[in-house]
Amino acid sequence: MRVLINRILAATLLGGVILNTAAPQALATAGNPSPEPGAVLSSQPRELPAGLKQLARAKQIKYATTDVRGNGTFASGMVLTPLRNKKNKTVVWAHGTTGIADKCAPSANDDVFWPEARVAISSLLERGWTVAAPDYPGLGTPGPHPYLIGNSEGRSIIDSVRAARNLDDDLSRQYAVDGHSQGGQGTLFANQLAGAYDKELQLRGTVSIAPTSQTRVLAEAIPNTAGQGFMAMALYGLNAVEPSFKPEAVLTKAALDKGDVLKKGCLNEVLAAYAPPLKLLKNDKLPEAWVAKLAEYVDPAQTPLAAPAFVVQGTDDEIVPVALTDILVEQLKGAKVRYDKLPGRDHDQAVVDSTNRVAAWLDQRFED
Repeated sequence: MRVLINRILAATLLGGVILNTAAPQALATAGNPSPEPGAVLSSQPRELPAGLKQLARAKQIKYATTDVRGNGTFASGMVLTPLRNKKNKTVVWAHGTTGIADKCAPSANDDVFWPEARVAISSLLERGWTVAAPDYPGLGTPGPHPYLIGNSEGRSIIDSVRAARNLDDDLSRQYAVDGHSQGGQGTLFANQLAGAYDKELQLRGTVSIAPTSQTRVLAEAIPNTAGQGFMAMALYGLNAVEPSFKPEAVLTKAALDKGDVLKKGCLNEVLAAYAPPLKLLKNDKLPEAWVAKLAEYVDPAQTPLAAPAFVVQGTDDEIVPVALTDILVEQLKGAKVRYDKLPGRDHDQAVVDSTNRVAAWLDQRFED
């Protein structure tokens, strides 16, 4: 189980980024246009861990998606097909932080296929839904991972549904998304993108469990706390989409010297490497211009939701504090939003203890 972050506002930023600042590998070459988003570029059987192998067969895939500027790029992930009671609807599972190196892609590494993710996916499979589980671009594929860049996550989430349908002609156009932490944030961006980006698909609803938000608060709170590793990853994520931003301009030499762990370690190693007394930022503060740019890319609720949303939050969450999610829910506009608080539940318990209510809510969305 992951390291518990004891400082409430220290570690909300959840996701996974790569230190490699080279441009993502382009899909298109001269005279060879990019594949359509969702096109499956490779597919192979994927053995599932105990608890899931009895419920589904799985394929590990690489598929086409687009970046925040609409250019073609890659993503990897899994498609899990239920062995019983298949209903030909797709639900995406959008994972929380695993790490930033390629080895931290859940589709390829059971060590970062977190226990709470397995429980959530099991619940979806038991309802007969096919589960698409994207890694997000740059995790297990060439190029940097745009860590916490919401429109990157959202596009890869939607395109994982297209990929699942390309593997299974029986799947309908209806889909839903269920996500946790970084994935909860990405799920809200997928909801905001739906209609403009999902086109032939029909989003029925999204579930966001402890979603990342309120970047300005976090940018102020995180320096000199146990959550510094999350901020380091977020800054490299910003660099992935804003080349004019240079991490070396704001990070201390001590922080820059830890870059190797971002390439080779997963979540726990990153948190340990960047923990105090390491000094993360020059002057202990991120310049306002970059705080604003980070918030522009990371914060949900900047455009209206296209489909109903269900937000779940544990009141004892020390990673995503309930006060931040309270603010987020007030900011969400557009489609109807349900908000359930789970008394006494922490970050991961909120996933496990909400599986039945999440599945029932999704079932109702598919029936509407």
